[in-house]
Amino acid sequence: AGGRGAGQRRGRGRAMQSALFLALQHDGGRMERGGRRRSEGEEAEKGRMKRTIIKDWKTRLSYFLQNSSNSTKMKSKKAGKHRTYFRPSPEEAQLWSEAFDELLANKYGLAAFRAFLKSEFCEENIEFWLACEDFKKTKSPQKLSSKAKKIYNDFIEKEAPKEINIDFQTKNMIAQNIQEATRTCFSAAQKRVYSLMENNSYPRFLESEFYQELCKKTPITRAAQGT
Repeated sequence: AGGRGAGQRRGRGRAMQSALFLALQHDGGRMERGGRRRSEGEEAEKGRMKRTIIKDWKTRLSYFLQNSSNSTKMKSKKAGKHRTYFRPSPEEAQLWSEAFDELLANKYGLAAFRAFLKSEFCEENIEFWLACEDFKKTKSPQKLSSKAKKIYNDFIEKEAPKEINIDFQTKNMIAQNIQEATRTCFSAAQKRVYSLMENNSYPRFLESEFYQELCKKTPITRAAQGT
């Protein structure tokens, strides 16, 4: 009787183990399926975020391209407008990674870089650099003086609306120099900002989703070509 009792207990034990094993298998399957669902959900979310980022980029890019087109002279506006909106080939876009100057010299590349800096909340750097480039081309002494004051008010003075990150000594030197403005008033500050963009923002731009898309053979959408 004792043997039969022990055998029954062992049988019940094995049955319970089998039931537990099946239950664990079932739960494991549910967990695995849940894991797959979570993984698929995460991938979908990443895809949505990527599309949103690229859409935001295209909106900013369109604004900067249009702004650039509107600033051209009337007689060359029609000819320049198509070139401004023309999406570069992947080969052209890849050239921008060879040198920072290659990027800045390309109208589409410059607009794309401005859009990127705007997404990083530091567009004042490229705006200051562009203002300095325009300033250096100014020939009229009167215009030179008025532009120098505007650049100082916009970018240099303390709590300026687009204040750039330069040292106190450079700011003081500029404040003195604009009293009798020359084309070299902002040279030191422009070099500093150029270096900051080249060493920090430019490498991040090259790693961005938008730039990587430009380098691919397939365009993002026809909208990116401005059509």
